[in-house]
Amino acid sequence: MAVDDHPIRSAGLELVGHLARPRGRSSSGRPGLVLTHGLPPATAGAADTGNDLPELADRIATGLGWIVLAVRLRGAGGSPGDFSLAGWREDLAAAVAESARLPDVRGAWLAGFGTGAALAVVVGAADPSVRGVAGLAAPADFDDWAAQPRRLLQHAREIGIISSPGFPPQPELWAREMREIKPVAEARRLAPRPLLLVHGDEDEAVPAFDSRVMADAHGSAELRILSGAGHQLRHEPRAIALLLGWLDRQANLERT
Repeated sequence: MAVDDHPIRSAGLELVGHLARPRGRSSSGRPGLVLTHGLPPATAGAADTGNDLPELADRIATGLGWIVLAVRLRGAGGSPGDFSLAGWREDLAAAVAESARLPDVRGAWLAGFGTGAALAVVVGAADPSVRGVAGLAAPADFDDWAAQPRRLLQHAREIGIISSPGFPPQPELWAREMREIKPVAEARRLAPRPLLLVHGDEDEAVPAFDSRVMADAHGSAELRILSGAGHQLRHEPRAIALLLGWLDRQANLERT
């Protein structure tokens, strides 16, 4: 069912990927999902980022019959390179293109957590082949980072998603990306394609208001606010149940 090593090429980098396939083949093809992580918290390190994505990918493949490609973006989870918003956006777009090349894949969906969720909206809006996006704990913008880029840069170095000496070579350009990449604006462009937004009302990193704003911008998004849930929704069973239910509905709609 699972392929433990499925590298994804992005801008000369070979990213760590995990491919999960259901058993058997389908004459009409299967829906394809690209799954990604967010920025690791201060209590974690870059090396462990996304380590639990293969388990979720396998669960989706086994239980729902999807072909799932889980990607660890540059600087995280063993993937080479150094973090930047534009770089992560490029990596996610490369993963969507790789998923489309896989045998039996019919259509492309995106799902992500945290920063990865926000960039999934951005990439999905820009790529008409993406049929829908699920974002869990997604920020609506990166204005907080843009206001204090040195603090984010220090944090990124401390947790290891930036490890190359002298990176970024042009800090002002690295910081500018945080002002220019606007998930809430891209949510409008994504519509009317399906968008699921899940957020915890006790999220300590990204307020639930961000998902509300994105849902309003999209116009027809499914918005679910979970009482008592924090930012790490990958470990929140209710959030995963909502994601699985949404994916199952998308697959059923494709068959009708």
